[in-house]
Amino acid sequence: MLAFLGEIVTILAMENLVNILPYVQMLLSVLLVGSILLQQTGNSLGGAFGGGDDFSAGHTRRGLEKTLFNATIIIAILFVASTFLALVI
Repeated sequence: MLAFLGEIVTILAMENLVNILPYVQMLLSVLLVGSILLQQTGNSLGGAFGGGDDFSAGHTRRGLEKTLFNATIIIAILFVASTFLALVI
């Protein structure tokens, strides 16, 4: 009897997850695009064509820039995980 109730709870949880997952993916995609666009590159338009490389060694991220960089990585991992979860379900 307990095993049967456990299966019912699992089925209901999966149905809820299937209904909620597209909205979670949309939210994560908007957050990911926003966090990527907010990051500064330091390169001008000339950098896209091979010029404008004044300091090629890069710089150390500090403060809000580091937080935004780490948040972007976490959001990207969550987005990929939700995509794989959608494939499995």
